[in-house]
Amino acid sequence: MNADPDVTGGPPVPDTHWFDAIAEHLGTTYWAPDTGRVMSFTKGTEQEVEFLVDALALCPGTRVLDVGCGPGRHSLALARRGMEVVGVDHSPDFVRLARAAAEAEGLSAEFLELDVRDLAFDGRFGAVICLCQGGFGLLGGHDEPEVFRRIAGALAPGGRLALSAFSSAFAVRFLEDGETFDPATGVLHERSVVPDPSGNEREFDLWTTCFTARELDVLARWAGLEVDAVHGVTPGQYRAHPPTLADPELLLLARRPQAVRQ
Repeated sequence: MNADPDVTGGPPVPDTHWFDAIAEHLGTTYWAPDTGRVMSFTKGTEQEVEFLVDALALCPGTRVLDVGCGPGRHSLALARRGMEVVGVDHSPDFVRLARAAAEAEGLSAEFLELDVRDLAFDGRFGAVICLCQGGFGLLGGHDEPEVFRRIAGALAPGGRLALSAFSSAFAVRFLEDGETFDPATGVLHERSVVPDPSGNEREFDLWTTCFTARELDVLARWAGLEVDAVHGVTPGQYRAHPPTLADPELLLLARRPQAVRQ
């Protein structure tokens, strides 16, 4: 841990879709059943999905939107359980991998190449998930409220949301050498060495927007949702527990009211 954390902001977030280059380099290294080089945090997919099936009261036939689906690890796991899933991601490489996996298993999962800023699925889904910073955490600290409104708007009345985000408290407490945290936007900047499927490594800049539990709660209520809980979680170890300073992520659980309040 850096004894003198750098909270001066670091390099500015690019205006381009900077994560697409990382996705292209990663390919199946991010997540795929047939490779031994998957990113470690993806190995807990089944645990996360089991927790969410219970927390969101999902059942076969539920229409689920997976925002920032990546190569489809959560979407595919839900489709195997009988859900009708639509996954969206801006990366053409991730969408291609997700489609191929769904086709190979004959799963009821559709994958679309789409910018989260352009979500327009008003009231079409019984549940929406947005996990592992899927799009929402990669916006640079500016477009999050509008994107959250679009995510919430995809829920049908009574529909439920699960959204995870990096914890600001954790990011600042465990800020490492070379990392910076911008207190004005909540954006954590870091450089990470990323392998491709052949093991070739390349260094990339990463910008991830972090949140407090209160910020997620306020966003949800502003978007017209009822908040069930904000839990403190670790990837692959989802649980119903209040956030602590040792939890790297926050998991918001909320729902759209059955009827609009007057």
